[in-house]
Amino acid sequence: MKPSETITGELEEIRTAVPGPRSRELTPALRSFESRNVTFVDRDFPIFWESASGANVVDVDGNRYIDLTGAFGVANTGHSNPYVAAAIHDQAVRLMHGMGDVHPTEVKVQLLETLARITPGDLGKTFLASTGAEAVEAALKTAMLATGKFAFAAYRGAYHGLSLGTLAVSGIEKFRAPFAEFVPQQTLFLDYPAPLETVNGELSARSDIAALIVEPVQGRGGCIVPPAGYLKGLREICDSLGILLIFDEIYTGFGRTGTLFACEQDGVVPDIMCIGKAMANGFPISATIARPSIMDVWPESPGEALHTSTYLGNPMACAAALANLGEIERMQLPQRAKHLGVALGARLDALRADGKVKGARGRGLMWGVEFPDAKTAERIVKDALKAGVILLQAGPQGNVISITPPLVITERQLFRAIDIMSACIK
Repeated sequence: MKPSETITGELEEIRTAVPGPRSRELTPALRSFESRNVTFVDRDFPIFWESASGANVVDVDGNRYIDLTGAFGVANTGHSNPYVAAAIHDQAVRLMHGMGDVHPTEVKVQLLETLARITPGDLGKTFLASTGAEAVEAALKTAMLATGKFAFAAYRGAYHGLSLGTLAVSGIEKFRAPFAEFVPQQTLFLDYPAPLETVNGELSARSDIAALIVEPVQGRGGCIVPPAGYLKGLREICDSLGILLIFDEIYTGFGRTGTLFACEQDGVVPDIMCIGKAMANGFPISATIARPSIMDVWPESPGEALHTSTYLGNPMACAAALANLGEIERMQLPQRAKHLGVALGARLDALRADGKVKGARGRGLMWGVEFPDAKTAERIVKDALKAGVILLQAGPQGNVISITPPLVITERQLFRAIDIMSACIK
């Protein structure tokens, strides 16, 4: 099958003011009953989603949008992918929930075998979880057990989750600051991407570092792409110093950057890899996968696992992931992302001509467009929403607009959305 086959989609259609009357009716109830820290609310935000298909989202007022977010990079095989939805349904009517660390299911074993087959190199033993933060915490615990050390190196601008454990390695200070008294302070933070000589020097000066954790492309940090060979250099440094290398591929995984996993483009295999987001195209599941020799530092379970969770290996999640992985392969989505990314990069780079865009950077269908300030980026996000395109701000200062659409987005949809964004910029 060619990458474009069976991939169809519609353009935007705006029928009401945005947000529409029903969205405006729902907003007060949201504010009354949800923690006010969760959803940003003002006169232009939010819209309430009603349904979605492919790269289209429809809100409760019947307005149709082109989604350039993939719902945080999740919907790689398209919103409400019918094969994934069918797998969830079929599994749900048979077995909705199991006892993943006591009496497992066959579908869990099938997923574990598949992950061992598709992940790079000799990564082969997996801990399943539900969220990216859980996967990162499992990776940190594994590294501590494997090395007997309890400090980490990470990068400024990195986003590895907001749970209390992951805050120790998350490099966006506004998330750490309110909890600074409780968050471990021994993490070595490096600039991204700091020169390899600097990385080597700073790591060499510490003897307590268990692992270096890094996103192959920084996502929420503003879509920052390291120079060619950078990951390979990190691999060599970590090997020379006896430090484990953890790749956080939660955002970049499953075809987003033009290969199934971003690290494959540098030919580098980490010791531990964290995956999630697009793993099941919207059904919550994540995983920590490591070299067997490293994962086997965990002791045999005596009947009470040392690290587990209620929904570990949930059968619906495993079925969704297997169906989703099949769809990624069937539609050749990594190749599709690579192909579309070349044309998209050229279009975004051209936006610098009028001086309102500082630059664009990315790989595959993961791009960041940088503006002089966050206020400009926010205005463009809001104006684009009114015109039928969903965008997100990113970067520690909020001055970047990230573009991470479903990988099934059509060229017509993609470049129509970029035209709308361009008009909002001008």
